[in-house]
Amino acid sequence: MEKIQLIKKKSKLLAMVIRNNYTCDGVDFITPSEYSQQVAYMHHPTGKVIDAHVHNLVHRNVVMTQEVLMIKKGKLRVDFYDDYEDYLESTVLESGDIILLVSGGHGFTVLEEVEMLEVKQGPYSGDADKKRFVGIGDSEVVYKDQSEA
Repeated sequence: MEKIQLIKKKSKLLAMVIRNNYTCDGVDFITPSEYSQQVAYMHHPTGKVIDAHVHNLVHRNVVMTQEVLMIKKGKLRVDFYDDYEDYLESTVLESGDIILLVSGGHGFTVLEEVEMLEVKQGPYSGDADKKRFVGIGDSEVVYKDQSEA
């Protein structure tokens, strides 16, 4: 299985899955700099000093919510849809996996009791923040490039 799995419809990226077994030395910004959510993997040796810092006030225009989910425990099936609510494929996230939901739609089914963290832009607007629709049933699940089923 790929350490970074890209979920796409044609050339449009819907999600990036960073698997638990991903590793590198130093800092690897996995996301492009224009994304409103930035995800970086960091691996530093004992004793490495990261300079103390504060972040400058920078005005940003965020027009679409991007979410990051971190799976602490369990298994979660993610179903991916395009902007027109058409189903594309599914993947299974396990303990230690991280996903950046970049665009399109998504739905979730808990396969094993899940504990996860979600990070996204705020403030959260409640129902104004999303459009709900009917997703697929279990018999319609398609896994691409995965050994899970």
